[in-house]
Amino acid sequence: MCNLYSLTKGQAAIRGWFDGIDDQTGNLPPMPGIYPDYAAPVVRHGDGGPVLEMMRWGMPSPAFALKGKKTDRGVTNIRNIASPHWRRWLGAEHRCVVPFTAFSEPLNRPGERSRPVWFALGEDRPLAFFAGVWTEWTSVRKLKDGETTDTLYGFLTTEANAEVGAVHPKAMPVILTNPDDVQRWLTVETAELPSLQRPLPDGTLQVIEPED
Repeated sequence: MCNLYSLTKGQAAIRGWFDGIDDQTGNLPPMPGIYPDYAAPVVRHGDGGPVLEMMRWGMPSPAFALKGKKTDRGVTNIRNIASPHWRRWLGAEHRCVVPFTAFSEPLNRPGERSRPVWFALGEDRPLAFFAGVWTEWTSVRKLKDGETTDTLYGFLTTEANAEVGAVHPKAMPVILTNPDDVQRWLTVETAELPSLQRPLPDGTLQVIEPED
């Protein structure tokens, strides 16, 4: 699963995908390594149009996954959207898109240490978006912090295409590569979502070197 991605394009690149976007992220620096439970920029619908804001990566975990645990570290990747746990957040009001320039999947080979392999749409790392969902939630993420209320996000996964499957055959993120696909994800009827939960065509991604 994708538990590491990067965003190295500036805010202007993100804003350029949306008309009238309300940027609430302040001075957003490059983020070459975004890990679970980090705060990262996400675009959602607001009352007056699209909003770019910081959210915490990791949606609430299903109840069965929390048995015997004192904290909820969150779920970063979402596959089974037929699950009642996830269906509550599939309406347009809870959908979002997550900007990125590259993402990694772990390469695991017998006798070798696991290492990340990075993928992007090109060597110049053009901006694209993960198809995601978000919510506001109260839970204990870390014992030392106690109960906190956070705005959380996660993104959908699907079967892997050829490039990702050569490294991580189980899954890849659902990726949106143009403004029309982004708007469709944010606005279509919930019944249409399964048709959007699909991999990129083979040959779309390439393996790149990690950020310095």
